[in-house]
Amino acid sequence: MSLLRSLLRAPLAPSKFFLTHSLHTAAGPSCFRFTPALFAEPLKKKRKIDPQVLKQREDRKRKRLEKQIRRLEKNARQLKPVEDLQVPIELLDQQAQRRRTQGVKVTPAMQDERVLLEKQWAKFKMQEKLGDYQLIDRVLAAQTKALNELRFESEALYQAAIQPDLALVPLKAVGPVATPPIRGYEMPDGEYIDISKKWE
Repeated sequence: MSLLRSLLRAPLAPSKFFLTHSLHTAAGPSCFRFTPALFAEPLKKKRKIDPQVLKQREDRKRKRLEKQIRRLEKNARQLKPVEDLQVPIELLDQQAQRRRTQGVKVTPAMQDERVLLEKQWAKFKMQEKLGDYQLIDRVLAAQTKALNELRFESEALYQAAIQPDLALVPLKAVGPVATPPIRGYEMPDGEYIDISKKWE
């Protein structure tokens, strides 16, 4: 009881006692609480390692790295074969038939004609795109004007008109909610056979 009285007479201003023991005073004088004591663990002693052992470890690391560098330098000139880019045997057999005997010669007049055709095609596509944009703008302007007139006439009709039409594209897709089980399937337990090729 004397401890409680002494705590009640303690000043509420922060002091060394309040800072070191983390005293709570927010809940009033009847609810003084101390936070639990947190004991620190002593630091572990660093083991002294023999300098000769450290030097041997460094030498082993250096030798391992030098060996890897030598192996990489030895295999640097060897190209990895790419099986996907190998030419099929059928095409190799037809190589003589497929080879062109004479090259296609394009005259300057043909080159000029091709350039003009490309320019005309680009101009046609640009005009087509601009026409599409203008058509979309005209349709949107007409729709906005019609909706504004409808809103002026009746708010209920306007609200009904701006509702989406769900029957416009009747699409209903129903699928399985879970994958059906496979009969006789034994789930692997994580073991597998590594068949990847190693190039060394």
